[in-house]
Amino acid sequence: MPTLRQLEYLVAVADMKHFGRAARAVNVSQPTLSQQIRTMEARLGVVLIERGDGQVQMTPLGREIAQRARQILIGVDDLRGMAQRSVSALAGAIRFGVTPTLGPYLMPAVVASLHAEHPDMRFFMREGIPDEQLADLRRGALDMLLAPLPVSGSDLHIEPLFREPLGLVAAPDNPLCRKAALRKADLAGAGVLSLDPRHHFHRQAAEICSELNAELLRDYEGTSLDSLRQMAGSGIGLAILPELYLRSEVGGTDMVRRLDIAGWSASRSIAAVWRRGAAWSESYRMIAAAIGAQAHRIMAAQGKAIA
Repeated sequence: MPTLRQLEYLVAVADMKHFGRAARAVNVSQPTLSQQIRTMEARLGVVLIERGDGQVQMTPLGREIAQRARQILIGVDDLRGMAQRSVSALAGAIRFGVTPTLGPYLMPAVVASLHAEHPDMRFFMREGIPDEQLADLRRGALDMLLAPLPVSGSDLHIEPLFREPLGLVAAPDNPLCRKAALRKADLAGAGVLSLDPRHHFHRQAAEICSELNAELLRDYEGTSLDSLRQMAGSGIGLAILPELYLRSEVGGTDMVRRLDIAGWSASRSIAAVWRRGAAWSESYRMIAAAIGAQAHRIMAAQGKAIA
């Protein structure tokens, strides 16, 4: 019978559609991964993967076995979680995924508070693209993640936490900063910066630009919120930035000015997500509540409404 490690390799290939990326995802060399999958195919007497140049494809049987393997791996992980919970309900390592447009400005205080209350609970933090982290969650590489909505899936528990306002900023010498009463119509044709297209934040920026008849600047895509703020401060274009970032010590408005636009109400909704039926569901629910409470505290202290 295949080993659990071989099943993990197969699931990684099914997710990544590429041997090299799959090997990196499970922290082994590509030859090791390829050889182990061939060994599994020989044991089962079937072909699971159609091999070729570049992207690989699963055979119909390979897709079915990979899906069943995924459930086996998740079940084993839940067994480990149940064993840990029998010793302490709030102990062990949690693999936590978070978008870089939120984690650095919200999670430090949450992690510090939870560690003070539950010193045996540890967080392995991984920043990444929300869509990619959802795939990691489903295959058991992550336990829990914090991501912008929408997120869907009958296999997931989705816990909405808060709605975060988004602000529009510009360099202080931008002509828009000198207008006494700024309207949405004044932003028509303005250039707006964003992150690369893999980010949910990029898609939301594109929707806002469409509503304002503004132009999304695709030649100047940032790699972080800091890079967006700095490019906006240098006068390249406007930038849409989340409220928690604008209120943070590392973010702020030291090189940009927030535009006060009549009728502006852009926001994003944030949720905690974990696999439905996970052994640590109650612990994840407690962590989610702590995250939501911290976000509300920050916003309340700054006099900003947050739902």
